[in-house]
Amino acid sequence: MSDTAWLEDATIYTLDVKTFYDSDGDGWGDFQGLIEKLEYVDDLGVDCLWIRPFYPSPLRDNGYDVADYYAVDDRLGTLEDFREFTDRAHDRGIRVLTDLVFNHTSIDHEWFQTARRNPESKYRDYYLWAGDVETAYNTFNIFPEHEDGVWSYDEVADAHYFHQFFHHQPDLNVRNPEVREEFHDILRFWLRQGADGFRIDAAHPMLMPKGHDGGTLAEPIELFKQMKRVVSEEQSDAILLAEADDQPELLPYYFGDGEAFDLQFNFVMNAHLTYAIGVGDTWPLHRAHEIVPDVDGIGKWANFLRNHDEWNLLKLPEEAFHHAREAFGEDAGDSWIFERGHRLRLAEIYDNDLDRVAMAHSLLLSLPDVPVLLAGDEIGMGSDPSLREREAVRTPMQWDDSEYAGFSTSEPGDVHNPVIDEGEYSYERVNVADQLNDPGSLLSRVGELVDARSQCPEIVDGIYSVVDVDRDDVWLHRYDHGDNLLVCGHNFADEPREVACAFGPPEDVSTSIVGDGDYRVEGGDLTFELDGCDYLWIRADKWGKRAPEPGEVLALSR
Repeated sequence: MSDTAWLEDATIYTLDVKTFYDSDGDGWGDFQGLIEKLEYVDDLGVDCLWIRPFYPSPLRDNGYDVADYYAVDDRLGTLEDFREFTDRAHDRGIRVLTDLVFNHTSIDHEWFQTARRNPESKYRDYYLWAGDVETAYNTFNIFPEHEDGVWSYDEVADAHYFHQFFHHQPDLNVRNPEVREEFHDILRFWLRQGADGFRIDAAHPMLMPKGHDGGTLAEPIELFKQMKRVVSEEQSDAILLAEADDQPELLPYYFGDGEAFDLQFNFVMNAHLTYAIGVGDTWPLHRAHEIVPDVDGIGKWANFLRNHDEWNLLKLPEEAFHHAREAFGEDAGDSWIFERGHRLRLAEIYDNDLDRVAMAHSLLLSLPDVPVLLAGDEIGMGSDPSLREREAVRTPMQWDDSEYAGFSTSEPGDVHNPVIDEGEYSYERVNVADQLNDPGSLLSRVGELVDARSQCPEIVDGIYSVVDVDRDDVWLHRYDHGDNLLVCGHNFADEPREVACAFGPPEDVSTSIVGDGDYRVEGGDLTFELDGCDYLWIRADKWGKRAPEPGEVLALSR
């Protein structure tokens, strides 16, 4: 097994430090607060944390506008706090991935400030400039609602600089070898502070044509292959995770034949999976299986239901894209942004149908590759549409029904983002404390599913296949793993459904792993009996031996 084999059966949980838990009452979540809540993360059963940017930043883009790559924003703590956090996480067997934003910096970064003031400094070529934008390369901006293009004029530099994102986020010149060496130094630095790998933000834009001549690296993937060599040499079990929202047929490129990224977010599966469950029809999931490339042997996909941005629908076919815009939006249209998605939490997408939310997590956690859970979705949190743009889905974690949701003891107005304090998603109605000891709560059900996945080596090592059934609102898939067989059933409909599939083993050698559904085995067929939005995982021994009970599963060989 390679040193990065830990990734094979990992479950990732992602959170923003500044909105997770405030330990000192200043209104900002911090690393000491995260340390206090590690027990919660551990009890949920996840074994890897991806934490979003925590570096000094003017926070014009939620920290993705980095002003210093080598420090912790003092509102969130210190480097010592970060090191203590990674030590405590490692003590619990939890690995830590951090976000690194290498496509661009904040205009407040010292590199850019030096570059604009001194055209002779080495930092001038850290960015991309043009004197005459009429003749310079032009392309689309990623935030078309806010930016007219990719060039902005800087009076101090008396030149235009290139930016694919907001104008306050100038792109770095990745063709400059000194910039690439800066990347490598940053990677080494955070590994030495305790990180176990990195999510590389905006990997796709990093490889796109840039600057006055629209140039790229001669071999673009070498940018990420170099990074992978650096992290592997520094720490053999460190991994790289790509945010590369590219066209499906181009996605294998980012794995670099197994020499670049280890893991890549599956935006194609996300759009189709979450949409399919929302419309109660499996056809989008079948389509995703057809168009997502097979990357076996070179990398793995990171699957998710929602992330911390908008729910991006661009990978859906045109008719479904327009349907999703209308079907999941609000009458006022406040949820639709950037002409590509909704700024809604998962519970809102599913009209607060928590059975559907639980079933969605069951499907996510029973699919191959690596599942990623968004903090707050496990309790059914909602969004705050009064906040600007993506901030709507970035409200503080709701811990209990005390003031400020147990997130902070700060004075009014001091919190980075306000807690949700009214409506069906208010902290008085939705919080961890109310669900923690309730076996029927969404939190408990998600925890059971995370645990079930950890007890099913079939999902990691088995041969996966989709099972055809005679209904378009029920999804079955199976894993064949040595002597064992695992079949997972999910009912997308609101009404009960009964479906059958070929099975083989008799009923007395099968057992239910997780889920409230029922089943029977007759004449070599397995029949699922599922209530609305129900799910059930069934394991059996192919050769008719007694199936292990759930408590025995941990003893199975991987």
